[in-house]
Amino acid sequence: MAAYLTKQRRILLAFLADHPDESLSAADIAQALSNQSISVSAVYRNLAALEDEGKVRRVTRSGSRETLYQYTDTEDCREHLHLLCRSCGATYHMNKADADALIEMLAKREQFAVDTAETVLYGTCEACQIRERMKARYEKRS
Repeated sequence: MAAYLTKQRRILLAFLADHPDESLSAADIAQALSNQSISVSAVYRNLAALEDEGKVRRVTRSGSRETLYQYTDTEDCREHLHLLCRSCGATYHMNKADADALIEMLAKREQFAVDTAETVLYGTCEACQIRERMKARYEKRS
């Protein structure tokens, strides 16, 4: 049974659809929607329901207790493996050819079928790796 599509849920879904590759906290979403008559509690309630429906994915940044949400209710999103940076929270779609090769290798070598709609690989994005290297160099000089 589909959930009743309230005005608040429509606003939230439209916002999430406009930010498909971003991982956002409920507080960030509520702040962005504060001028559209959607309360913080409604954001949390709707995010929980959307997660249950498989329309958003909940993730946690490394070293943080903050929960982030990413919109996943697109065909493009369901067909990709996701790469989540533990440092900044950015989410990327893995190159399809590379993802297909990895999925095929796991199927052959491990007899394991990957559910691409539910797959997130955690690591550190290029920008954060560069930032960490620069920080380490600076600290080394000090």
